[in-house]
Amino acid sequence: MAIDGFVLDIPDTKENDAAFGRSGGEKNPAPFPQVRVVGLGECGTHAIVAARLAAWRTSERALARELVADFGPGMLIIADRGFYSWQLWQAAAASGADLLWRIQDGPNLPVVRAFPDGSYESFLLDPKIRGRRATQRHRGSAHIEEPSGIPVRVIEYEVTNREGKGEIFCLITTIMDPQDASAAELAAAYQERWEFESSLDEIKTHQRGRGGVLRSKSPEMIRQEIWAFLLTHYAIRRLMCEAADQAGKDPDRLSFMRSLRVIRRQVTDQAALSPLQAGECTGRDFRGNP
Repeated sequence: MAIDGFVLDIPDTKENDAAFGRSGGEKNPAPFPQVRVVGLGECGTHAIVAARLAAWRTSERALARELVADFGPGMLIIADRGFYSWQLWQAAAASGADLLWRIQDGPNLPVVRAFPDGSYESFLLDPKIRGRRATQRHRGSAHIEEPSGIPVRVIEYEVTNREGKGEIFCLITTIMDPQDASAAELAAAYQERWEFESSLDEIKTHQRGRGGVLRSKSPEMIRQEIWAFLLTHYAIRRLMCEAADQAGKDPDRLSFMRSLRVIRRQVTDQAALSPLQAGECTGRDFRGNP
């Protein structure tokens, strides 16, 4: 599983602007209001199984914190370095899911114990404790708190880009035993995060079509339109997964665009359905709520 986020442009109405805002500030505002979406998806099938959306000012970390409720045992959650914070890691680890996140430069990861596969055990220190220790050291205190924190396993490796330049990747994981997953296996697993990037591209570019801006004029309809996109994408990906299983193939080998065209051809009769007549309203919204 992986988490990632993206931003969608929405129609320029007073209601949308007030509810979601826009980037750029007062001096150089973006041409359209924007909605931020963060999703949790399966890397193998590209199916997005949970999502949260909010105004563009809301950070991806804040929305990811809400997604923790959808984490659970049996999952390996992958995230890039933009999501890491001590508080979010602590909450995500408490969900019972295994974590594999890239960490940005900054946190000190001391080597507690080295493993034969090149990874090592370390710990994440609460920023409050780190600040208190720094203050004690600055004041020359004779008693400085012993290192303690959340135990993690660290995997470091270098990736060479097309220009021949190397970039160091630093991953942290809750999988502490190299026998359960070696450093090489975890490094390979992290690359699967790019499959989730493909999922987002399928929604933003291919499924949505050429229109760069959503259609709805009100905040409530914007939310409904986004959920419709996500639900439709999930339905398409489920059909693709079923087709791949029947053919004994990896879902990655199936073309999303071809599948989308086939499905569109099959639903041309949907307009034949009679709309509800006046007075026949079910009294429920699109989620089935009263």
